[in-house]
Amino acid sequence: MAEPRSDAAVPAFWQALGLPGIIDVHVHFMPQRLMSAVWEYFDEAGPLIGTEWPITYRESEEERLAFLRGLGVRAFTSLAYPHRPGMAESLNDWTAQFAARVPECLQTATFFPEPGVAEYTARALEAGARVFKVHLQVGGFDPRAEELDAVWGMLADAGVPALVHAGSGPVANGFTGPGPFGEVLARHPDLTAIVAHMGAPEFDGFFALADAYERVHLDTTMVFTSFARLADFPDALLPRLRELGLAGRVLLGTDFPNIPYPYAHQLESLAALDLGDDWLRAVCRDGAARLFGLP
Repeated sequence: MAEPRSDAAVPAFWQALGLPGIIDVHVHFMPQRLMSAVWEYFDEAGPLIGTEWPITYRESEEERLAFLRGLGVRAFTSLAYPHRPGMAESLNDWTAQFAARVPECLQTATFFPEPGVAEYTARALEAGARVFKVHLQVGGFDPRAEELDAVWGMLADAGVPALVHAGSGPVANGFTGPGPFGEVLARHPDLTAIVAHMGAPEFDGFFALADAYERVHLDTTMVFTSFARLADFPDALLPRLRELGLAGRVLLGTDFPNIPYPYAHQLESLAALDLGDDWLRAVCRDGAARLFGLP
């Protein structure tokens, strides 16, 4: 498979694989005021970033949507997340409205350990949320918090995935690492989870969780790219990466638009692993299509 070396080459990439397009499970759309604040934090290389991190796609919302559609991204998320109490429920209202007007969007929700979290999570599920973003690194909270136990249980019962940034990259904070989230999985073994960034830099620990829990998935976001700020992926895990990918448990994620390189570079980096076209088909579309019941 030829590696797509520019965004213009992305459609040819998935067409050569015989796919009808690609699915990206790690995309950020959020209220513009919040998005602008996130971009400012990246510009300043804030404490949770720790390095220069230019934003490549700093266009308007409509321009970013047109860009994804032009690439052939047939489904994507709108990952918004709170960094303090009192934000999550209003973000859920916004992401629900966004999904209602953007047919390609998988309706996304989020939560924070706070009074009322179980009630507003239940409302988000009833309103059609299909994936929940949980950012332990930015939020700095303990996923084992008592008020979240019922929330994890609801998600497990509903079969709705939680896309969790639980790894300590780019900067460790609070309750990152495989230990705390691993205890959540031990209590809720049926929870469907997508580990952002493959859990970088604690790849070994999060791959062990994927081995232990069959509903744990890993997303590719920023891993294998030349922007090595999270960690280098260990060669010893490549055989397991291939196995999990072919099983539909490694999913394409990019972090668009908050990436310091062209979108195509993530796909180029995956193709360069030379794990086979079947693996690329599973990672770039088929695994996510099965997880979310997409045609």
